Amino acid sequence: MPADLHPGEIFAEARTSCDPALREAVEQLPDPLRLMAGYHFGWWDETGHPTRGRSGKGLRAALVFAVTAACGGAESTAVAAAAAIEMLHNFTLVHDDVMDADEMRHGRATVWRVWGSDAALVLGDAMHAMTIRMLLNLPTASVAEAVGRVEAATVEMCRGQYEDLMFESRPTVEAGEYMRMVLGKTGSLMGCACALGALCADADADTVAAFDHFGRELGAAFQFTDDVLGIVGDTAVTGKPVGNDLARRKRSLPVVAALDSGCPEAADLRELYRSDGPMTTADVARATRFVEACGALDWTRQQADLRAQSAFAALPAGTATVRLRLLTQAAVRRDQ
Repeated sequence: MPADLHPGEIFAEARTSCDPALREAVEQLPDPLRLMAGYHFGWWDETGHPTRGRSGKGLRAALVFAVTAACGGAESTAVAAAAAIEMLHNFTLVHDDVMDADEMRHGRATVWRVWGSDAALVLGDAMHAMTIRMLLNLPTASVAEAVGRVEAATVEMCRGQYEDLMFESRPTVEAGEYMRMVLGKTGSLMGCACALGALCADADADTVAAFDHFGRELGAAFQFTDDVLGIVGDTAVTGKPVGNDLARRKRSLPVVAALDSGCPEAADLRELYRSDGPMTTADVARATRFVEACGALDWTRQQADLRAQSAFAALPAGTATVRLRLLTQAAVRRDQ
């Protein structure tokens, strides 16, 4: 492996390996679900005309492949699992955009903004169904466990998403509650991706469990970084409007930390969050300053680094490969 290997190359390899299976699955959907799914993946515009639109990095698929290789398996055995994980992840994104009222993803209108909320929800349901169908391409001995893990992760994600939404209407949210939510909303899927990677390599139960733990810790690190980017990220990098989390009064980790910091600006931030009126652009700018002044952004970055270190330390002996190290770093260095 080249010493100067970049995470972007790993992501590109994973997308290339998954793309045929994803396209085959999407083509099996009836229109207009097929049209909407291909639009979401960035393959064509809302009329079906091919585009060179930006899609996601493919971190979860890359993790499946990297874990399979770390456990001594061949990439070819992990294609179905990696593509299924990408389909599952994108189902959650389609639904998240509706629930979060996000109008942009990867620099263009989200599915619900083009076809409406009801259509987007139906598309997400269909993508979830296709995920299970794709897992049937795994070796027969692995199918039952793979499906069980994916559906268990889906239930955890739903619980985490519910808690995340409920936090927005709560007067206070404790850090411990937030951590539990993140492990469900984000950690469960990354844990599942890593467990499936080990499963594809016929790893033993203890190794599969260890990689599930690795993925969950990495998922927490990823979400903490996402929380920072949701406040001060570059739209060119994230593809979403900066400050949208604050505009929605979302209880992301930097906000939870700032409100609990005891610094003078915490009271000002609390007042903004308690207000019933919509956040103006000026309000969002003020809230950003308050969060920064409380040191909450730097603290959240530190927590992301600590979780990434914890994830890497959880890897089974002999599996800490260069690719897994790079992917771990990429989860918390997404502005690079």
